[in-house]
Amino acid sequence: MSKRVLRLAIPNGNLQQATIDLFSKAGYNMTVQPRSYYPAIDDPEIECMLVRPQEQPRYVQDGLIDLGFSGLDLIREAGADVIEVLDVAGSKVSAFYTRQVLVVPEASPIQDVKDLEGKRIATELVNVTRAFLKEHGVQALVEYSYGATEVKPPLLADAIVDASVTGTSLKANNLRIVATVMESTPRLIASKQAWEDPWKRQKIDDIALMLGGAIAALGKVWLSMNVRRKDVEAVVAACPR
Repeated sequence: MSKRVLRLAIPNGNLQQATIDLFSKAGYNMTVQPRSYYPAIDDPEIECMLVRPQEQPRYVQDGLIDLGFSGLDLIREAGADVIEVLDVAGSKVSAFYTRQVLVVPEASPIQDVKDLEGKRIATELVNVTRAFLKEHGVQALVEYSYGATEVKPPLLADAIVDASVTGTSLKANNLRIVATVMESTPRLIASKQAWEDPWKRQKIDDIALMLGGAIAALGKVWLSMNVRRKDVEAVVAACPR
């Protein structure tokens, strides 16, 4: 009988090291050799590969990957039909949080979403941006941006939709935020095919449980002390919750 394995995609790029560190905190020993796209993990029932987070929702939807790790913004952009197993929103790690914002040059007369009527917008999230504009009753030309989006306005685009955490980079490029399109955190996502397989679902549940525990433990410390029995209640009451 052939060995059963779960195909797990780890996002390469900005989220790669943060994801590997999270798996390490969850008790998995994961390493990536230089130039290799196949991380090693100390669980023989898991096969890992590095896959761009932008591509993962589609591969998971099609069952080519059993379990992936991609941002909510990218899942919505792909319109992928996947199972969202775990939201990493509980993590305070800045690499695990971003927001997609509508941005214009500081000197732009655009002050509100309504002012974008008939304008040109550059973004990597074309579908998300179009849906956002439709919600506000605005028609504009939305074009895909092949990177370096912040350089597009004002010459190549009237506005952009781009990822931002602190806004520092935007300010450095004399850009200002008009509106937040959506907030996003990475999600552990499973294919429906894997979710319907009892063995794979149990494996996915085990991974989610371990990762969830690691996320809950972030920012917490273990405190151990010797206390006289008669003082236990007073010490417990004094400890911050």
